[in-house]
Amino acid sequence: MSIRNGHGAMHPELDPHLDSSQPTAYQIRITGQLGSRWADWFEGLTITLDGSDTLITGPVVDQAALQGLLKRVRDLGMPLVSVNPVEPGPPTRGTDQADV
Repeated sequence: MSIRNGHGAMHPELDPHLDSSQPTAYQIRITGQLGSRWADWFEGLTITLDGSDTLITGPVVDQAALQGLLKRVRDLGMPLVSVNPVEPGPPTRGTDQADV
């Protein structure tokens, strides 16, 4: 028997395949270009350029930390395009970096 929330997804505490001891890696895409010097402000996450967008990628320990990162994006005043969980590992696209 599986228990699902109102949106059809399993409740995280009841999913036997979810490893809560490991942080989830996320990729945050924003419009505009940030330089690599912003990595400290984004708690050491990887910052890469992808065309006219910036990708902020790396492990996030929990949902509260993710909300904190999204507040930093808001504070920059740059449009948020997407937030997606990703497989951990090096970025595969957009490796050009600039200092803004």
